[in-house]
Amino acid sequence: MIGVNGTPDAVVVGAGPNGLAAALRLSAAGLRVRVVERNGQIGGGLRSQALTRPGFVHDVCATAHPMAAASPFFREWDLAARGIRLRHPEFPYAHPLEGRPAAVARPSLDETAAAFGADAGAYRRLLGPLLEHGEDVVDFFLGSSFRRPPTRSPLAVARFGVLGLPSIRRLTRSWFDDEAPRALLAGAAAHGMMPLTRAVTGGLGLLQGMLAHHVGWPVVEGGSQRLADGMAAALAEQGGEVVTGHEVTDLREFAGVRAVLLDTTPQAFVEMAGDRVHEGYRRWVSRYRYGPGVFKVDWALSDPVPWVDPEVRRAGTVHVGGTLEEMVAAESAPAAGRVAERPFVLAVQPTVADPTRAPSGGHVLWAYVHVPHGSDVDMTGRIEAQIERFAPGFRDTVLDRHTFTAPQMAEGNPNEVGGEISNGRPSLWQMIARPVPRWNTYRTPVPGVFLASAATPPGPAVHGMAGDNAARVALREVFGIREKPRLLPPSRR
Repeated sequence: MIGVNGTPDAVVVGAGPNGLAAALRLSAAGLRVRVVERNGQIGGGLRSQALTRPGFVHDVCATAHPMAAASPFFREWDLAARGIRLRHPEFPYAHPLEGRPAAVARPSLDETAAAFGADAGAYRRLLGPLLEHGEDVVDFFLGSSFRRPPTRSPLAVARFGVLGLPSIRRLTRSWFDDEAPRALLAGAAAHGMMPLTRAVTGGLGLLQGMLAHHVGWPVVEGGSQRLADGMAAALAEQGGEVVTGHEVTDLREFAGVRAVLLDTTPQAFVEMAGDRVHEGYRRWVSRYRYGPGVFKVDWALSDPVPWVDPEVRRAGTVHVGGTLEEMVAAESAPAAGRVAERPFVLAVQPTVADPTRAPSGGHVLWAYVHVPHGSDVDMTGRIEAQIERFAPGFRDTVLDRHTFTAPQMAEGNPNEVGGEISNGRPSLWQMIARPVPRWNTYRTPVPGVFLASAATPPGPAVHGMAGDNAARVALREVFGIREKPRLLPPSRR
């Protein structure tokens, strides 16, 4: 494939956050880099679109970004220097409860704990040591070095690993007597799209809960698309290019290109590689498993959501699911092939922190629920009933709505197989061997071809680290560049 800059040194297939991160690291090493995107719009999980009425900006997938705020890649790349502003709500997230005050994650760990009465000390003891070494813990688990012993804060990392192994149900029931802290951390764990009785969901709840106090759960001003566009602009500034509207079906298209990095599913790689992939690798890829899909709704609202608890109105993210046991039941249903009648609703109200996303006085709301893999069931009624349960009169604020079924999510982004937005189930085994049981899972059986998607460590979320890790492997193994090239500052060629 020849573009305006001739044959590149490296091609990245897929312009999601991992693909763009890989391209920026490769470009920083002085390589000629081209990114090829199937869709006419870059961004993958960072896309924003006008789905309802004029002037209302809706994020198609990711909208709250604790991982982007904490990511080693984005810390180095320096979002603020690129003109990308993270807007923080007053409270990172909240969890409404019936007949009592909501559980609220405040920026301060102590202020959050203070609301938990007799459980205040337990909350501080559980999250305090993790927060004290928050950056070291995040860097270890997001870096490719997580397969080796940590060099910074090893005791804190080990403590987190031990505490996070059980299910969130078991963890919270053993640490807390009251419903509020149990629900608060279980709601954070439910982002993992696994039953809350599964191992390692405790770790996800702890990590997400800690990030609320460490870096917050911000949104990107103007929509998540601004982050993808900023990354593409930086790549162009460094001499790279992005080609949209081009679907890659055969890796032979890149004959003469020294390195190809794929921000795709493992199955897509196998199909593009054809008979260049041996049978053993194919078998492992065929065993790679996906979890539940999502059904998503975007609303244009005339007024803020009328949550009964006024503190919930000040939170950016709202977990609507009731008690811990209600959430356990709701999240168990999709994994068993059933639709939950009272689903766990993961909602974000971006205009709480970013009023630029709606016309004056208007608001946007984003929410999804988990459904069986590939299900096309319409969950709008169930979602709105759950919101009405804690915000009576919500439907009266709705000006317009747009829905995505799980198949429609997959149609818009092939990495979201069956509507599953994690590019592979984040179970304990599939986080250790992601996507196949190899020491270096970025390397593929095809020389010079590397996987750089959320199907490789450290897995899902907007952090760019899977792409960055893969790019550093490619630099070392193909180009002989062992030192990590520093990401270039703005306006420097």
